[in-house]
Amino acid sequence: MESSDRRRPGSEQEEGFGVQSRRATDLGMVANLRRSNSSLYKSRRLLCPFSSEKQENLSSWIPENIKKKECVYFVESSKLSDAGKVVCACGYTHEQHLEVAIKPHSFQGKEWDPKKHVHEMPTDAFGDIVFTGLSQKVGKYVRVSQDTPSVVIYQLMTQHWGLDVPNLLISVTGGAKNFNMKLRLKSIFRRGLVKVAQTTGAWIITGGSHTGVMKQVGEAVRDFSLSSSCKEGEVITIGVATWGTIHNREGLIHPTGGFPAEYMLDEEGQGNLTCLDSNHSHFILVDDGTHGQYGVEIPLRTKLEKFISEQTKERGGVAIRIPIVCVVLEGGPGTLHTIYNAITNGTPCVIVEGSGRVADVIAQVAALPVSEITISLIQQKLSIFFQEMFETFTENQIVEWTKKIQDIVRRRQLLTIFREGKDGQQDVDVAILQALLKASRSLDHFGHENWDHQLKLAVAWNRVDIARSEIFTDEWQWKPSDLHPMMTAALISNKPEFVRLFLENGVRLKEFVTWDTLACLYENLEPSCLFHSKLQKVLAEEHERLACGPTAPRLHMHHVAQVLRELLGDSTQLLYPRPRYSDRPRLSLPMPHIKLNVQGVSLRSLYKRSTDHLTFTIDPVRDLLIWAVIQNHRELAGIIWAQSQDCTAAALACSKILKELSKEEEDTDSSEEMLALADEFEHRAIGVFTECYRKDEERAQKLLVRVSEAWGKTTCLQLALEAKDMKFVSHGGIQLFYDPDGCGLMKKASLYFSDFWNKLDIGAILLFIAGLTCRLIPATLYPGRIILSLDFIMFCLRLMHIFTISKTLGPKIIIVKRMMKDVFFFLFLLAVWVVSFGVAKQAILIHNESRVDWIFRGVVYHSYLTIFGQIPTYIDGVNFSMDQCSPNGTDPYKPKCPESDWTGKVPAFPEWLTVTLLCLYLLFTNILLLNLLIAMFNYTFQEVQEHTDQIWKFQRHDLIEEYHGRPPAPPPLILLSHLQLLIKRIVLKIPAKRHKQLKNKLEKNEEVALLTWEVYLKENYLQNQQFQHKQWPEQKIQDISEKVDTMVGLLDMDRVKRSGSMEQRLASLEEQVAQTARALHWIVTALKDSGFGSGAGVLTLAPQKAFDEPDAELSIRRKAEEPGDGYHVNARHLLYPDARIMRFPVPNEKVPWEAEFLIYDPPFYTAEKKDVALTDPVGDMAEPLSKISYNIVDGMTDRRSFHGAYVVQYGLPLNPMGRTGLRGRGSLSWFGPNHTLQPVVTRWKRNQGGAICRKSVRKMLEVLVMKLPHSEHWALPGGSREPGEMLPRKLKRVLRQEFWVAFETLLMQGTEVYKGYVDDPRNTDNAWIETVAVSIHFQGQNDVELKRLEENLHTHDPKESASVLGMSTEWQVVDRRIPLYANHKTILQKVASLFGAHF
Repeated sequence: MESSDRRRPGSEQEEGFGVQSRRATDLGMVANLRRSNSSLYKSRRLLCPFSSEKQENLSSWIPENIKKKECVYFVESSKLSDAGKVVCACGYTHEQHLEVAIKPHSFQGKEWDPKKHVHEMPTDAFGDIVFTGLSQKVGKYVRVSQDTPSVVIYQLMTQHWGLDVPNLLISVTGGAKNFNMKLRLKSIFRRGLVKVAQTTGAWIITGGSHTGVMKQVGEAVRDFSLSSSCKEGEVITIGVATWGTIHNREGLIHPTGGFPAEYMLDEEGQGNLTCLDSNHSHFILVDDGTHGQYGVEIPLRTKLEKFISEQTKERGGVAIRIPIVCVVLEGGPGTLHTIYNAITNGTPCVIVEGSGRVADVIAQVAALPVSEITISLIQQKLSIFFQEMFETFTENQIVEWTKKIQDIVRRRQLLTIFREGKDGQQDVDVAILQALLKASRSLDHFGHENWDHQLKLAVAWNRVDIARSEIFTDEWQWKPSDLHPMMTAALISNKPEFVRLFLENGVRLKEFVTWDTLACLYENLEPSCLFHSKLQKVLAEEHERLACGPTAPRLHMHHVAQVLRELLGDSTQLLYPRPRYSDRPRLSLPMPHIKLNVQGVSLRSLYKRSTDHLTFTIDPVRDLLIWAVIQNHRELAGIIWAQSQDCTAAALACSKILKELSKEEEDTDSSEEMLALADEFEHRAIGVFTECYRKDEERAQKLLVRVSEAWGKTTCLQLALEAKDMKFVSHGGIQLFYDPDGCGLMKKASLYFSDFWNKLDIGAILLFIAGLTCRLIPATLYPGRIILSLDFIMFCLRLMHIFTISKTLGPKIIIVKRMMKDVFFFLFLLAVWVVSFGVAKQAILIHNESRVDWIFRGVVYHSYLTIFGQIPTYIDGVNFSMDQCSPNGTDPYKPKCPESDWTGKVPAFPEWLTVTLLCLYLLFTNILLLNLLIAMFNYTFQEVQEHTDQIWKFQRHDLIEEYHGRPPAPPPLILLSHLQLLIKRIVLKIPAKRHKQLKNKLEKNEEVALLTWEVYLKENYLQNQQFQHKQWPEQKIQDISEKVDTMVGLLDMDRVKRSGSMEQRLASLEEQVAQTARALHWIVTALKDSGFGSGAGVLTLAPQKAFDEPDAELSIRRKAEEPGDGYHVNARHLLYPDARIMRFPVPNEKVPWEAEFLIYDPPFYTAEKKDVALTDPVGDMAEPLSKISYNIVDGMTDRRSFHGAYVVQYGLPLNPMGRTGLRGRGSLSWFGPNHTLQPVVTRWKRNQGGAICRKSVRKMLEVLVMKLPHSEHWALPGGSREPGEMLPRKLKRVLRQEFWVAFETLLMQGTEVYKGYVDDPRNTDNAWIETVAVSIHFQGQNDVELKRLEENLHTHDPKESASVLGMSTEWQVVDRRIPLYANHKTILQKVASLFGAHF
C-alpha cells in the first residue's frame, strides 16, 4: 500500500549535476569500455524484442552485476498508508516485505536506519517494456540500486542494450508537474530538441515520468516518430526515475527478465505516485528500498551524466569527450539547484524563456551586470513568477536564490537564454549547439586548440550549418594544413557537406592526399563494404603465399591496385605499383585509427608529419574519387569528381568500377544504388564530352584516344567499351572510332568467346565439320544429313547479325534476343503447371503404364499440346473409342487404354474430376501464364524501343569493330586466313600493326592544355546542371519557401529590434526629463535661499545613451565587468573544496562587514592537520585562541596583513575583504593572513633560429608552470612556506636541493609585481591567503642561471618526475588562454604588462 507521508508528483523534482566522486570500481572498467566498438551495435533494432540467445545472456548478466534494494527489517511507522494499513518506516506494508523481514522483533520501536535495515540483492525487474493499449514500441528497463556504479549502467546501455555511444548528452530538467507553455514556444522547443538529438546522435536524459518537462520531451519524441521515416533513426530518450514512486510497477517484476513486460499507464489511479512516460525508449529505475520517496534518482543520475561526459568517443579518426548540455524548462527550487550545480561543474545550460518560474527568473536577469542583481530584485521577480508559493519563501531562501543566481550569471559564457524570435534565434537546436560552442570558447586553450575543439564538435554532430555560422568566421583564419585532420575525419565518417566546406576554405587535395593518408582511409573502410572483403582476400592470399607467420601483412596501396585492376579490366595497368621499401619511409601515425584527443592536446601536433615523409601521389583527386566510389558514397564522390582534371576518364572509370561491384554485391539495394551511381557518372561523362564536342570536335576526339597516365595508361574509349556504357558509345562523336587492336592473344580470345554471335559461329563450324565427316563415311551418311540440316538452321540464324547494321531491324534483333531470355525464365513457371497436371492426369486415366516413352508423352507432351488446343479424346469419355488405344499396352504405336468398367467398353475414371482439372489447367496456363509472357514481352519491347537509337549505334560500333578486326575471307575459307596469321605471328614473328590513331600519347604541354580546356568545359557543364536543377518545379517551390521563411524571420527580427530601440529611447528620455525636473527644482530652491547655491551640488543631465544600439540587452552585454565585481568571488563558492561543507550564501551586496546582514549565520569549519605544531588550534574554544597575537609577527608566524590592520572579533580575525559564508580557518593553517610566495619565472619564446617570437607586434613570453596529478590546470611553482623558510614547499619539490640557495638569490634580485589578498576558494571569514609575486626573468637564451635552473629541475628526468614527485613542470607560452588557475593568471598578466609582452 501507499504511504500517506510522501511528496506528491506535483512537488519539485530536483535533478542535479552535483560533483560526485566516482567509485573505485568505476575506474577498473573504463579502459575496457573505451576499447568497445560501438559499430558492433549498428544492427540493433529497438522495435523488436531480444532474440532468445540475447535474452539468456541478459538474464544471467544483469542479476550478477545489478542489484536492487529491499527493506529486510520491518520497523513500524507511526503513519498509516492511504488504505489505513500499518506500514514500515520504508513505506511498504507487511505484505510487501520479505518473510525474513517480519520475524525479528528486536527492532520494533527502534528508529529505522536505511544503512542497517536495507540490503542489496539481485534485481528482479529488467527486460523489454510495452505500454498496454498504446503503441507497440518496445523499450528497455532495469531496476537498479542507488549505489550501482555508473560504469555498470553505462556498460548495460552500450554493450547489452546496444546503444551507440552518443556524440552529445542532453539533460533536460525543470518542473516535475504539468505546466502550460505557449503553443508556438512548445512547437519550437519540441522541434528543436528532437532535431538536435536526431542530427547529432545524442542521448536525451530526463526524469522519465509522464508529467511536467518529462512529458513534454516524450511528446516531442512521439511527434517525431509519427512524422519521420524509419531511415531517420530513433531518438534515444532515457528516463531515470525513482522505483518507489512508480505506479503499477508490480507488472515490471520478472526475476528472469520480462520479454516483454506489460505496463499500464493509469494517470487517474496513480494518486501520489507517477506513471512512466510511454514515449521514452529506455528506463533506469533507481531503488533505495523505500516507497513514495521522490528524488532518490538524483545522485545516481548526476554521477551517470558526469561519467558519460568523461567518456571518449572515437569515430572517423577523431576522438572527442562526450559533451553535455543542460536544457531547462520552468522549474522550482530544485531546478535552480540543478542549474547551479551544472554551471559550477562547467556544464553549459540553455534556459527556455517563456516556460515559466525559475527559467523566466534567470532569463529576466541574465543580461544584467552581477552588481545589479540584488536581493530586492530577485524578491520582485519571485513575486511575479512564483505568485502561488511566494508567501512560503523565507528570507534565507531569497538570499540563497540571490547568491546562486549571481554565481550563475557571473559565468555567462556557460549560460544561453533561448528567446523566441530574439537574438536571431529560430530553433532550440541551434541554441543548444551554440551554447556548447560558446562554452568551448571559454575553455583555457590556446587559440588554435580552442577552434580545433569547436570544429571537432561540429563534425561529430554533423552540423555544417553551425560550422559555417560559428566557426568559419572572421575571428580566426584557418590554415589549410590545420583542416587536414578534420578532412580525414569527414571523409571516413562520410560527411560530404563538411568536405565541401573544407574545400571552400582552402584545403587543397594535392597537399592533403599522401600515401599515408590513403593507407589510413583504406584501413578505415566499413567492414560491410564489398571492396573491404576483396581487399582482405588479397591480403590473405599474400599471407599464404609468403608464409610470413601469424602476423598478417600490412595493407599497402599495391594491394588496392590489385583489386582495382580486377574491376577496371586488364586493359589498364596497375594504378599503384609495388613500392620499394627504400623509396619512401612510412608515417609514424598509428594505424588503423588516428587518435585525436580534444582535451588539451592539439590536433595539429598529432597529425604532424615530417617533411621527409610527405610523398604525394600522382593524382590525389583520382585517389580520393576511387575511395569514395568503392564505398558507394554518392554525394562524396560527386564533390570530389567536381575537383578532378581528367574528368571524362574519371567518370567512365567510376562507371566501370561500380558496374563490376554491383555484379558481386549480394545486397539488392546496394547493388541498385551502385548501378544508379554508375549511370550518373556515365551521364556526367556524356555531358562533359558533349560540351567539348560542341566547342571543338577535333580536340574532343583527342580526349577519346588520349592515353591517361592517371588511369592505368588507358583511354576514354577503352574505358567506355569495357564498362559497356551504351549511352556514351552511342554519342555521335564516338561512332567513327573502334577499339584498337593492341591487346594480347589471350585477351583477344577471351573477348572473342564473350560474344554470342561468335559462339554461334564456333557451334556452326563444328557442326559443319562433324556433318561433313559423316557424309564422307557411307555408314553414317544419314546422320550426316541430319547434322548438316541442323547446321543449316544455325547458319541461317547467323545471317541475322548482318541486320544489326540496319537502324530499323537492328533493335528488333535485340528485342528477339532479350525475349528469348524471358521465354527461358517463363518455361520454369510453365513446367510446374505442365508436370503437375500431366502427372495427375496420367495417374487418374492410365493404370500401370510401363513404357517410358508413352509415360513421357502422357505426362509432358500431351499436357503441353493441350495448351494449344489438342485435347486428348479420352479425357472426358465423349469421343472415346477402344480402337484408338491398346488395352494391355502392347501396341507400340498406340497408347494404353484408360481404366474401364467390367464390360470393358466404358471408362471407369471419374469424368468430372479430369474435366475440372483440365479447366483449371487451361485457365492458369492459357489465360494467366501466357498473358504474363505477353506482358514480359511488352515490357522488353518498350524498354528497348525507348533506347532504339543508342542500341543501334552501339551495335553498329561493334559491327564496324568486327569488320576491321576479322579476316576478309568468309567461312570456311576463313581457316586459310587464320593459318596465314598463325604463320606470320609465330613462325615469321612479324608484329601486328598498331592503330596509333586510337591510342595517342600526347606531349606534356599539349596534354596539360587539353586537360585545362576539358576542366573549363566541365565547369560549364556543372553550371548548366545547377541552372537546370533550379528550374525544376520542386526546386522552385523549395527556394520560394526558403525565401518566405527568411523574410518572415527578418520581419520578426526587425519588429523586435524596433520595439527594443523604442523602449530604450523612451527610457532614456524619461530619465533625462526626470533629472531636468530635479535640476530645475534645485535652481528654484537655491534662488529662494537668496543665492545661487554651491556648485558642488548641481545635478547634471544624464549622459545620452547609445541610441544607435538596436538592442538594449546587446548594449548591456558589451559592458566590461570585472571578474570579481569588486568583491571576492572564489571565497564565496557555496561548496567548500575537499569538504562536504556548504557556506552560508552571501550575495554581493552583503559582502562588506559594514552591510547589515542580520540572518548571517555561517557554519564553523576547521580541518584537522597532521602536523599540529605548524598550525593554529581548531578554534572552536576561546582559551587556545587567546594565545594568538594578531597584526604582528607572532613567533615564527607573520600575522600582519598587506592591507593594514584587520579587525579581531571574539578572538578571531575578520577577513578584510568581507564575508565568505564560513567561519573557522577551513583547510588553511593559520588564522588571519596565510602568506605565500609565487615566483614567476619567465623567458622569451624563441624560434629555431633563436629569434624572439612575436604576436601582434608584441614579444611572447614563456613561463615555468607545474601541474599536480589529476589536475586540469597548471599553476605557478609557489605556495605556502614553512616558518622561517624562503622557498615555497612546492618549489622545493621540483628543484634539486643543491640549487635552493641559488634560487633564493634569484628571488631577492627579482621584481615584485604583486603583493596582497588572493581570492582563493579556501578562504574563510577568519583565515585568508595573501601572496607576494616576484618576477624572475631570463633575458638571453644563453643565460647561465637559466641553464642551471633547467639542469636542476626534477623534470629533467621524466621517470623521476612521474614516479617520485607526482607532478610535472614545463614551459608554457604566456597567453590569456593558458590553462592556469584564475588568481595565478591575474599575476601573469601583470608580469606580461611589466615586459610589454603579449598576453
